[in-house]
Amino acid sequence: MEIADSIILQKFEDEKTRHEAFSLLLKKYQQKVYWHVRRMVLNHDDADDLVQDVFIKVWKNLSNFRQDAQLYTWLYRIASNECITFLNKKKAKNNVSLDEIPEQLTDNLNEENYFSGDAIQKKLQQALLILPEKQKLVFNMKYYDDMKFQEISDVLGTSVGALKASYHLAVKKIEHYLLSTD
Repeated sequence: MEIADSIILQKFEDEKTRHEAFSLLLKKYQQKVYWHVRRMVLNHDDADDLVQDVFIKVWKNLSNFRQDAQLYTWLYRIASNECITFLNKKKAKNNVSLDEIPEQLTDNLNEENYFSGDAIQKKLQQALLILPEKQKLVFNMKYYDDMKFQEISDVLGTSVGALKASYHLAVKKIEHYLLSTD
């Protein structure tokens, strides 16, 4: 039985049960956050590092969580922001042009030991690499995480209409890529 977020938050408020609450939070959300991050950065080691960073931020800031959003929405927002920051730093550090990034990430995907997908799944991942970060993020949250547009809106702070447009454009670009690389 999955424990309710309200119980986790209540336990976190009490100094005596804070560690137990955080363990419950990790048990409930760590895998979801990992896959959300992993689909953005592709590399297992980078994803592991980012997930640690996300949960360190959560530990430090959970007592300030206002509960005006759902807990997973707040976690996804932190994870999404960490991914975007990481990818931007990686671009700047490697002095890579925007045109070279999909090619570089494709090379990483082909060398990735932890990727166990078949050829079709790998082709989809390569198609995702051509998307701008925001479209990729929206597509991942809708397609893989099966989130509703309103939930994605809560996470990203973008209107539902804009998200639907981003998702539609992402799907069209993916379809075009898949059809043009046969």
